[in-house]
Amino acid sequence: MSNVVVATGYGGPEVLAVVDEPVGDPGPGQVRIAVRAAGVNPIDVKAYSGAFGTDPSALPMRLGAEAAGVVTAVGPGATGAAGPVSVGDEVIAYRASGAYATDLIVPGASVVPKPATLPWEQAGGLLLTGATAVHTLEAVKVGSEDTVLVHGGSGGVGLFAVQLAVARGATVIATASPAKHELLRELGAVPVAYGPGLADRVRAAAPAGVTAAIDLVGTDEAVDASVELVPDRRRIATIAAFGRAPGLGIQLLGGGPGADPGDDIRAAARTQLTSATAAGELRVFVARTYPLGEAAAAHRDIKSGHTTGKIVLLP
Repeated sequence: MSNVVVATGYGGPEVLAVVDEPVGDPGPGQVRIAVRAAGVNPIDVKAYSGAFGTDPSALPMRLGAEAAGVVTAVGPGATGAAGPVSVGDEVIAYRASGAYATDLIVPGASVVPKPATLPWEQAGGLLLTGATAVHTLEAVKVGSEDTVLVHGGSGGVGLFAVQLAVARGATVIATASPAKHELLRELGAVPVAYGPGLADRVRAAAPAGVTAAIDLVGTDEAVDASVELVPDRRRIATIAAFGRAPGLGIQLLGGGPGADPGDDIRAAARTQLTSATAAGELRVFVARTYPLGEAAAAHRDIKSGHTTGKIVLLP
């Protein structure tokens, strides 16, 4: 049996519960993982909030999309993204449906080797936000000649986007509260505070202009500043402004309605991200960890919007 977090209804974190479910053996092409860490992401909260509908047949709803753990069984023909998978391998799984669990069966193609030096909690929070960051940078074609504005630079996706854009040679302007500015400077970005007058502060920080923008927060302020500052709207991408993106001609990315999921880009990003962390070229920031049974508290935390880095569940 596996301890599994499910949403028993639609609403807030109060609808979450931990239940026992049978695990069984992996089928052809599948692997079973004893989960050591599972990343918590805003999309997990939206899934049962009613934002994407309230179909009663989807309940109870398992949550989570990324996990790290040890392979305990391998089905016939199971091969990971980086090669054969064996019992005892330490792996990271993304995409891993229902990842909030103690034991999990996933397609072999979903797993990549975990870098030996990467702690479990960091491994569990690496791939979804990291792959999202890669997707945003690819979508707006960030390169060494660019100045890119990253809204929400100290969040889970933002910290990866900042580091990866800097690694590409771009000049990075990142918005965050003043308490997060020193960290962003440490990562190579020029921090600016959000709030009234944002566009003017960005202009002062980037007098030669901004060529691309990545919105990770979805506020009207972030969207308006991006449209005002970036001449080519196809070089603006958002993962959060679902209501405004279509009417403005900016790119909408991710798993929500009408968004480009970027499946191929995100799949290819997995080994890029693990290689970068193994080489010490990419840092994974974990804001807090919670036991699996405290998933509701973890969701209340992530809903606050003030975390620096990832929240991770530890079964």
